[in-house]
Parts: sequence; C-alpha cells; structure tokens
Amino acid sequence: MDYGARYKRYADMVEEALTGGIETLGGVSELAGAMKYSLLAGGKRIRPVVLLAFAEACGGNLEHALPFACGLEMIHTCSLIHDDMPCMDDDDMRRGRPTNHIVYGDAMALLAGDGLLTLAFEVMLEPGHFKLKGGADARRAAGAAYQIALGTGERGMTGGQALDITASCENATIERLTATDELKTCGLFSAAARAGCVIAGAGGALVDSAGRYGLLLGLTFQIVDDILDVEGDPSVTGKTAGTDAKLNKPTYMSMLGSERCRARARELTEQAANEMNAFGSGGDFLRELAQKALLRVQ
Repeated sequence: MDYGARYKRYADMVEEALTGGIETLGGVSELAGAMKYSLLAGGKRIRPVVLLAFAEACGGNLEHALPFACGLEMIHTCSLIHDDMPCMDDDDMRRGRPTNHIVYGDAMALLAGDGLLTLAFEVMLEPGHFKLKGGADARRAAGAAYQIALGTGERGMTGGQALDITASCENATIERLTATDELKTCGLFSAAARAGCVIAGAGGALVDSAGRYGLLLGLTFQIVDDILDVEGDPSVTGKTAGTDAKLNKPTYMSMLGSERCRARARELTEQAANEMNAFGSGGDFLRELAQKALLRVQ
C-alpha cells in the first residue's frame, strides 16, 4: 500500500469513528452542536494518524488503538477552540470557516472545549472497548491514556500554552521558544507516537524512539506553520495570516528568517527519519510522513 492510500486508510478510520461517536451525544443540544462544529470541521487528522501508524508498526490491533486516536483528536480540537478565543490568539477563522467562539459565543466555546477534553478520556477508557484477558489490555489502555494525559497537561500542551501567552518579542530567545514549542506543539505529537506503541504492547527503547520522533515532527510542524503564517495563502491554510505578528509573539520566522527556518526544518526531518531505524520497514510510512510535513514549504 502506498503512502497516500495508507494515510487515507488511517484518516478515514478516524473520521468515521469520530462522526459516528459524536452523533450519539445526548445531553445539552447546544453544547453538543458546538462540540460537533469544531470536531467535524475537517483537518489532516495527523496526530491520530501518527498514533495508528505506530500501533501498526509495533504489531498492534488498530481497532484497539482507534479509541485513543479519536480521543487524541478531541483533545487537539479542544486546544484549537481555546487557542482561537479572544483571551488567547483571538482568531476568527479556522479550517476555512468562522472559529467556534464567533459562531457560538465565548462561553459556549469554552464549554465545548471542556466537553471535548472530557469526552476524550471517556472514549479512551470505556471498558467495552477492550476484551480483558488477564488484565493485559486494561494495563495497555491505562498506559496509553497516561501518555496522552502527559502530553496534554502541565508537562505538555497546556504548560506550553502557558509559556506562550507570557512570551513577547522583547523577552524572546530561541531557547525559550524551542522549550515552549516542545510542550505546546510537540506534547501531543510525542504522546501520539508513544501511546501508539504502548497500546500495541511495545515498551522500552521503541517507545523512547517514538517519543523522540514525535517531538522532532512537532517542531518541524511548528516551524512550517510559522513560515506559512507569514508566507502562506489563507485560502489554502484556512487560517488568518499574520496572527503572530499582530500579537507581538516571537516565532522562528521572526528570530531566524525564512532561509534558516527551512534549513532547521530539514535537519529536524532527517533526525525524525533516523529515529525510525529502530522500527525497520514498519517505520517507512512514518519516515515519509515527516518528509510530507516538510514539503508544505519546499
């Protein structure tokens, strides 16, 4: 199966599961509508794809891994809703249409993000997802959810966001910017990679290599996003251009410039590909995925 077909296979699995799962929401209809609005707005689904690819590379069952892939995308969507709000980046466009708070108001958007964050762990840890045999599957489920929780909280995405909102061009250093992005952007990428291995029963060196791959891939994505924020076409990116400059936020582009950003992204991509050596031919898809991330600005 070639790269495109395999990516589509993973992404279609996630899309079908997300659509089917979110449509079963009961409770408060307006809140459910706000959650669906952002969760089903499209996107590359790259974080769940990474999780599923690592699970398969480690010989795991994709049906067992799928709830974790879906939960991860719910958490990512929560972060986008909150990141777009006036108290954060104050964006009015996401994925080519108005952001959640523009459509539903600030309060409902905040609750939609909270609802998706909580639903993620409900989906991941629902007992019916696993046929418990000697407790092994339950331990894997707990381990994978733990990896995702680490990538989400104070030691991951949320901690990085806290660093990000206190950053300005006046106090910027490349070291601080990288430390921020290793949490804010890389937290979920690394969690996706590690959780995919854990749910498949892998451990030790493979999980560590997967985590490093996720970190390197996440940094590449952030650098590429910084380039596109300056040079990208909003009709293609689906996002408002120039947001970082408007907020006086330091970026790789403001600190390194376009040429050095591209050179750094190429270096990170090569390092990510090298981490896949531990997976043999099972890492081929993930090597190519890292290259595709870079090609967005090549």
